[in-house]
Amino acid sequence: MTTGELQPTEQVAPATRWKDFRAGFIAIMPIWLGSIPFGAIYAVSALNAGLTPAQTLAMSLLVFGGAAQFTAVGLFAAGATPLTIIITTLIINMRHMLLAASIAPYIQRSAAWLKGVQAFFLTDESYAVALRRFLEGGGSPAYQLGVNISLYLTWQWSTVAGILLGSIIPDPAAYGLELIFPLTFIGLIVPLLRKRTNVLVAALSGALAIIGALTIPGSWYILIAGIVASGVGAWITRSPAMKREA
Repeated sequence: MTTGELQPTEQVAPATRWKDFRAGFIAIMPIWLGSIPFGAIYAVSALNAGLTPAQTLAMSLLVFGGAAQFTAVGLFAAGATPLTIIITTLIINMRHMLLAASIAPYIQRSAAWLKGVQAFFLTDESYAVALRRFLEGGGSPAYQLGVNISLYLTWQWSTVAGILLGSIIPDPAAYGLELIFPLTFIGLIVPLLRKRTNVLVAALSGALAIIGALTIPGSWYILIAGIVASGVGAWITRSPAMKREA
């Protein structure tokens, strides 16, 4: 079991919680190199789509999801209805349900309000960094919160920078900069695939996502691929022999 599973947050000394929070805050700093340009590019894209600086920053503060924000901006620029934008971004962000389900066992003894805070701040990258720590046996809710807050603040700073710098920032499509976060997440998650079942589920979800992107309209393929692959992984591990392997 991990630290996050053994102790409720309220039973951990404040000094230990602060130490874990600081460690998490620092651990994700290398991801800032991708977050900063990505957030700034989002801001420029939002302004070009017709959003005001206040609306652009508000979306970063309240949504805090790169893929969802870029999608919403694109739909806004295309003249989509508010309902279409909401439904589409909701579908994209539903993958966070799978991330949250994976992290939940490690913070299950935290207070309800803290679980809600963790859920709001959780992203693909913060999930990967925190999960690695949990799997190594050194994670804690405070560490997870530190990771989340670190990336959240960086996202806001980079959005403000994009608003202020404006036209100085290049078009992301010209340089493929929109791939920064997906590639970063892949680099973080691959080292965690240490068992055969993990590799199988990851490969299956990737294959299903590619097939879905080519055949299914919209973004439903992301959620479908995750659910189907996770279901297959759960089914495989029901076998006692596979449990030992998984």
